[in-house]
Amino acid sequence: MAKKIARREWTKADMKELKAHSKARTPVVKIAKMSKRTIGALRAKAVTMGIGLGHQR
Repeated sequence: MAKKIARREWTKADMKELKAHSKARTPVVKIAKMSKRTIGALRAKAVTMGIGLGHQR
């Protein structure tokens, strides 16, 4: 049986924090642990917000 996924809405504070981490170039793994969200969720939200996450190649 599949595990139930608990989805959480993104608050304005969450988005502001994500933007700050983007500017500070905080590693995605560290952001994921602090925000208790998956790396995929963080990257997906960053794309919709039009910001980059982690290192840039």
